[in-house]
Amino acid sequence: MTEQALTSVPAPASPAAPALLPVAADGVELVARFFRALGDPARLRLLEFLLGSEHTVSECVAHIGLSQGRVSVHVACLADCGYVQVRRSGRFAWYKVADPREADLVMLARSLAGDNAAALADCVRITPDPARRP
Repeated sequence: MTEQALTSVPAPASPAAPALLPVAADGVELVARFFRALGDPARLRLLEFLLGSEHTVSECVAHIGLSQGRVSVHVACLADCGYVQVRRSGRFAWYKVADPREADLVMLARSLAGDNAAALADCVRITPDPARRP
């Protein structure tokens, strides 16, 4: 057989890739919503802070450096979306990460973002965070 004939032979069909997303449109929307909840730098920082142990909003404010109101909104979003759990004690609310797998998810995202840093920096389809503009 000639070299030309060898290169023109089609490769054998590979097995179908496993389905990563739900078939139903509302299931895909749910997964997209899952990622949108993590799409804010402040929420990512709060999630990281809450991985180690539970903290109050005041402790989160001191750690992240945003106003109490902004931190409360972000922590409420994380709680409403199931990323953090709330324990109330008197007038205090203590927050902690609901599922330790969230740390794995954030580490994987960090690794992938690092591998794609140049492309992400050049991407014009995802607008920068308006709060970070000078």
